[in-house]
Amino acid sequence: MSRTKRDIEIDEQIYQLSTLVAGTFSLQEVLDRLAAAAVKIVGARACSIRLLDEETNDLKMRSTHGLSEEYRNKGAVTKDDEVIRAAFAGEAVVIDDMRVDSRIQYRSATAQEGLVSQLTVAMQFRNNPIGVLRLYSPRAKGFHADAVPLARAVASQCALAITNAKLYAEAIAGQRIAEQMRLAGLIQRRMISEKAPEIKGLDVAAKYIPCFDVGGDFYDFLPIGEGRLVVTIADVIGKGVPAAIMMSWFRGAVHAYTEGFRGVLRDIGSAAELNGRLRTIIRTKNAVENFNKMACVECREGEFITLFYATIDTVEKTITYCSCGHEPTVLVRDGRIQELTKGGLVLGVDPQAQYEVDTVQLQDGDCLLFYTDGLVDAMDFNNETWGRDRMLEAVRRFTDCPADHVIRNILGYRRRFAGLARQVDDTSVIAVKLGPPRKSGESCECDCEDEEKRSDVDPLA
Repeated sequence: MSRTKRDIEIDEQIYQLSTLVAGTFSLQEVLDRLAAAAVKIVGARACSIRLLDEETNDLKMRSTHGLSEEYRNKGAVTKDDEVIRAAFAGEAVVIDDMRVDSRIQYRSATAQEGLVSQLTVAMQFRNNPIGVLRLYSPRAKGFHADAVPLARAVASQCALAITNAKLYAEAIAGQRIAEQMRLAGLIQRRMISEKAPEIKGLDVAAKYIPCFDVGGDFYDFLPIGEGRLVVTIADVIGKGVPAAIMMSWFRGAVHAYTEGFRGVLRDIGSAAELNGRLRTIIRTKNAVENFNKMACVECREGEFITLFYATIDTVEKTITYCSCGHEPTVLVRDGRIQELTKGGLVLGVDPQAQYEVDTVQLQDGDCLLFYTDGLVDAMDFNNETWGRDRMLEAVRRFTDCPADHVIRNILGYRRRFAGLARQVDDTSVIAVKLGPPRKSGESCECDCEDEEKRSDVDPLA
């Protein structure tokens, strides 16, 4: 049986619809092309495409062909509409004369537009309705039996093309967000000190490994006078952007407070006046209490900050510290472990919380290890955590080495344990050695590469 010119035209139009499925058009462009093609394929006068809004239960008019602006805005259509319910149930609803059919909601608008008959079919993707395709004719009984399969075929292609356009738009938006997150991560890592300040009598090294582009870990080094260094390490509860924003705020608060104290030293002109052990304890206690009050204002329910705040004095060889719910810093001396645990509650919970400050005497050869819980909570593929015992075993083994070798080997041992298992928490670790190392870098074991494999190229530089 020979095919007519009309059959060939329909096949060509349906083929053109299929190109929309694989294309990279915007959603509105896809909808407008679909509406125009539907009119040509079915031989109707006009077409409208409504997409389902699950939140409002409405079908929003998204595109039309051959209809006036007044008709487009005639009123809302919901899932409860009788025709829509039938279409979503799988029926092709043909209304021969909308002027007299009780199912028509906007008869006067329909008559003014010059529309008489209507064909409605649902657009479905994986058996879920996403909207309706409506075709209009200016004649009574304007849709014959052969119009129904054509309308269904068009609706099927419409559903695929619309879904593809939505997914493509989401993918583009996701790429943009991912790029913004990557750049935010680069900026955040600039806030974390890459190199510790040079303090006579101290060897300091640090490493930050985020599990996402941005995170809630933070550490910093702030010299305050000759031979004195404030070491701050904190962990904001949570992951991703909220934790990163809170971390940025807290970093600013710590800097502001410490800079203020440094200004007091400059104004007085003599650090010795304030360098006594008792004054350091008082200053540390005041700092922590102020941080806690600020955190109580900023943190909401379920949000808090852990903090270890310490001042290392290389002249008096002391560390004055307060731990606010943070992992205790480890002091390793001649293979023996001492945990620095004095302190109090996490920041941001109770504005009246009291904090205990302690001072510990240090000596040459001591190694201090500050860290966040991501270091010890790393898991292998069997969901077993690396744990404190393994961490202490590693740090004890390398305490005679320079500070950077201490960190590299601790992370290397952890990597051996966890393998390539995906970690879910940031890792921050600081090693501080007092006095000259007992071993040189060349004589220390360092058999594992850094965990973090990142490009050295910074597009913001």
